[in-house]
Amino acid sequence: MKQSIRDKLEGLAGRLDELDRTLSSSEATRDMDQYRKLTREHAELGPVVALYQTWRQTEADLQSALDMMTDPEMKELAEAEMKSASERLPEIERELQNLLLPKDSDDERNVFLEIRAGTGGDESALFAGNLFRMYSRFAERQRWQVEVVSSSASDVGGYKEVIARIVGNGVYSRLKFESGTHRVQRVPETEAQGRIHTSACTVAIMPEADELEDVQINPAEIRIDTFRASGAGGQHINKTDSAIRIVHLPTGIVVECQDGRSQHKNKAQAMSVLVARIRDAQQREQNAMIASTRKSLVGSGDRSERIRTYNFPQGRVTDHRINLTLYKIDSIMDGDLDELLGALANEHQAEQLTALGGAE
Repeated sequence: MKQSIRDKLEGLAGRLDELDRTLSSSEATRDMDQYRKLTREHAELGPVVALYQTWRQTEADLQSALDMMTDPEMKELAEAEMKSASERLPEIERELQNLLLPKDSDDERNVFLEIRAGTGGDESALFAGNLFRMYSRFAERQRWQVEVVSSSASDVGGYKEVIARIVGNGVYSRLKFESGTHRVQRVPETEAQGRIHTSACTVAIMPEADELEDVQINPAEIRIDTFRASGAGGQHINKTDSAIRIVHLPTGIVVECQDGRSQHKNKAQAMSVLVARIRDAQQREQNAMIASTRKSLVGSGDRSERIRTYNFPQGRVTDHRINLTLYKIDSIMDGDLDELLGALANEHQAEQLTALGGAE
């Protein structure tokens, strides 16, 4: 085990001892808010320190076995114990490293998925529709719920823009590496010469805030407009000003919601999207500052970054951040994303482990 990791674990063991003393004192429950905070910390540290103690005991067992090797009568037993301890130590070390990895506080959140057509005109809009179906099918496989917040359909099919809320367990943890530019290479149906065209869409995955208070919005800095919803929806929705547009003046962020018939519901949904966008912009700004000193192996998630290419003639999907190419485009477009998303998560974890180890 690297000394830097061992030092960290020793520090956590010392902190747990300190918490034991504090929580067992007669004054521990005088401040219940502080008491709950300390008990949560104790519950988080307990399994890590217990596993570290197991590692230390296994290391001691290995040393004892080495000492016994000098005794001819104990040699056979010593060899068996050495073999067992030598195999167990690396396993415990990997478990400890995983427990020490920093947790993303957003991992269990629901998300807002935004897909926008980019370069490529009608073909880009069609691909935006393909991507939305891909994520929707993946959500179905996970038993997640997909709610369309707003959409702007293209005349030829697909979307100029679509925003959806995805609700379920660990949604952000699975989809958080999908933000960026998705490029498609294929022969459009309208292409008479059979030439391959390249177009692109941008995808943004934004964690939903628990409460609007997560981001402070000054009411004087937003403008709320009501208007009549366009497109299909029946007589009622076409005759009432139920659609909502919110403009956040400092950032210029504009959110529209016209999916529901209730103006109140549309306003609440639009505010949720606005909060998520502002929060996302703040997070990306923070990520950019971090990336300026150390580039992430899986990319910053910046929307200007080309992250993946879908080449239909060759039947392949390539993720450029991890140089992974899969020749299963049909199943991927049908929502089979486990292999792609798993590879991205593993690469991210490998980078975290490298950073955790640091220099000796």
